[in-house]
Amino acid sequence: MTFSILAFDQKTGTYGAAAATGSLCVGGWVLRGSLEAGLVASQGTAPSTLWRDAALGAMAQGMAAENAVKSITQADEGRAHRQLTTLDPHGGTGAFTGGESVVWAGHLAQTGLVCAGNMLAGPQVLDGLRSAYSQSTQPMADRLISALRGAARAGGDSRGLLSAALLVLSPDAPPLDLRIDHDARPIAALAELLRLARSRPYADWLHEVPVASDPNRAPKSLAAPQS
Repeated sequence: MTFSILAFDQKTGTYGAAAATGSLCVGGWVLRGSLEAGLVASQGTAPSTLWRDAALGAMAQGMAAENAVKSITQADEGRAHRQLTTLDPHGGTGAFTGGESVVWAGHLAQTGLVCAGNMLAGPQVLDGLRSAYSQSTQPMADRLISALRGAARAGGDSRGLLSAALLVLSPDAPPLDLRIDHDARPIAALAELLRLARSRPYADWLHEVPVASDPNRAPKSLAAPQS
């Protein structure tokens, strides 16, 4: 019931993930990540949030994305109804699509990029997702919005879309975790929310909070210097 993309820009150390679905609250269900571990998307007819958290934990301990997927999915008797994709800090990817996933379902994986979906109009949806991302030269968040739009143009979720989400993690910026949980045009609403997040005064405040590359960052004091 969902299509998702996980991506890693090795030059900047930036991770990006996005997802959209014909149901509610896709961001809360599907996407998770951290700079230390990488990214995970857990989805399907009966998605497992346990898979999602276990995969992140395994990659944080140094397990490769592909091995994390194998270890977690093989241990679950309900795996036929689920999908899992992973992307580790080295750009390695892993993917699993259960045999009982609602058609059309599948995944595409390459170094630094993995896409997956189920209950889609067809395999062209994942091709549209990957192509739109790969052809964009914009910043990560914009590339992911373009990817979602590319998938939607290719047919998207066979029921239409109701929610969309975006997650961007960078060493030099606060986490960008945007979610549209219910909207008739969720990708457009997500793009508008991204625009607002880049607007003042919110965007000004983002330059005052700690980030991985500057964990002590804080507002400059307005007090007069002490003699």
